[in-house]
Amino acid sequence: QVQLVESGGGLVQAGGSLRLSCAASGRSFNYYARGWFRQAPGKEREFVAAISSSGGRTWCADAMKDRFTISRGNAANTVYLQMNNLKSEDTAVYYCAARMHYGDRYYYRVADFDLWGQGTQVTVSS
Repeated sequence: QVQLVESGGGLVQAGGSLRLSCAASGRSFNYYARGWFRQAPGKEREFVAAISSSGGRTWCADAMKDRFTISRGNAANTVYLQMNNLKSEDTAVYYCAARMHYGDRYYYRVADFDLWGQGTQVTVSS
């Protein structure tokens, strides 16, 4: 069974850090572009960061690019989101996503991805 499983969420004070992990299983994910999205209560799911299947290109949303970093583990199945200097507005459920693509293209729209994890809650207290 193909699945994405996020972990690493939790409660943190403003200014703190968290590292989210997304472990993919069920097949090889060497040729999958990956992304992180988040959704706060009452809001639409929004793009956070993306990485190409090769790992050669990354992109982070403007509001977070100075604080968040997406990376891939040595095994392509795992992707990370390092979040520093967290703010109360970062509180949301964070989802990882994947879609098949080989090369250096990344994707940033919800509709671009066809595999999703169940999400992990991040709560930042002020």
